[in-house]
Amino acid sequence: MNNAVLESPLTYEQERGKPMPSENHAIVQMNLGIEFAKNKQYRVLSELSLELQGRPFTPDLSVYPRKPADFRHDNIRVTEPPLVAVEIFSPTQGYQEVLDKVDAYLSSGVKTCWVVNPALRTITIFSCAGTEKTYTEGQAVDPALGLTADLGVVFS
Repeated sequence: MNNAVLESPLTYEQERGKPMPSENHAIVQMNLGIEFAKNKQYRVLSELSLELQGRPFTPDLSVYPRKPADFRHDNIRVTEPPLVAVEIFSPTQGYQEVLDKVDAYLSSGVKTCWVVNPALRTITIFSCAGTEKTYTEGQAVDPALGLTADLGVVFS
């Protein structure tokens, strides 16, 4: 008789290191991804598993230079930092937790990190140059890549 003990599977929170997304989180994530996808120079990836400086991360969105997809060979955990990492606040997520991720992303080679707060309808863009800017209306503009997002569309 096999006496092996099966471990319970990891929860979403354990696997990704962040809370389960809410409905508003999902809406904003899709809308922002569509805004980014208008720029054909970049590829927008959702919930990509990253390993940066030996630590696992799963940004809500990652932006990379566009290159042909290789559907025969997949990457389970990507070690190349994205140009842009996006974190969208969930209702149960704390500010310090998100800001710690921003610091980790920027120190790993990410050019900019977008922090989106659906409840306040704001987007704050942090850059590797040490600047940050919060948008409450109009177009959010990435200082490194020139990517834009219309807040009216993102929060609709």
